[in-house]
Amino acid sequence: MPINNSLIHFVKESVRPYLVWSGLFQSWDMFSPDPKSVNSYLEAVVIYSDGTSQLWSFPRMELLGAKDRYFKERYRKYEENLQNNDYADLWPDAARYIARLNSDSTHRVQKVLLVVRWSDIIPRGDNSYDRGPWDVNVFYTYTVKPEDLQ
Repeated sequence: MPINNSLIHFVKESVRPYLVWSGLFQSWDMFSPDPKSVNSYLEAVVIYSDGTSQLWSFPRMELLGAKDRYFKERYRKYEENLQNNDYADLWPDAARYIARLNSDSTHRVQKVLLVVRWSDIIPRGDNSYDRGPWDVNVFYTYTVKPEDLQ
C-alpha cells in the first residue's frame, strides 16, 4: 500500500512473518532499480553408502505446467533464498530433508551436496539479452547422520 502511516506499518509488520512462512511474500528485486542479472537453479547430488549417487532437483517453474507452477511457486522463492549466503543456516535442514526424501531401507544416503547452477543474463544493447555459459558450484556438503533419516 502506498499509504505511509504508523497503523499501516504496524499491520504490515504484524502479518509479515506469516507471509514469509507461507511463501506468499513478494520480493521486488526482479524489478527496478537493480533487476536480477542471473538465471539460476538448485540441485543436490545425493551420495549413498554403497557409493552410488543420483541428482535431485528442486522444482523448476519453467519445466512445470500451469497447475503445478501455481502450487509449487513457493519452492522458487525458497530456492532463490536458499542459495544466498545470508541464509546459510537453512542449508543443513535442506540437506537433511533431501536425504530423507531419497533414503529407504535398501539405500541409505551418506552425503548431500547442494549445487547451484547459473548463467549470466547479458544485455546486448538493443533491448535483447544473451545467456552466458552455465557455471556450477557446490556451495554446501552435508554428511548425513543416522538420526537425520528418522
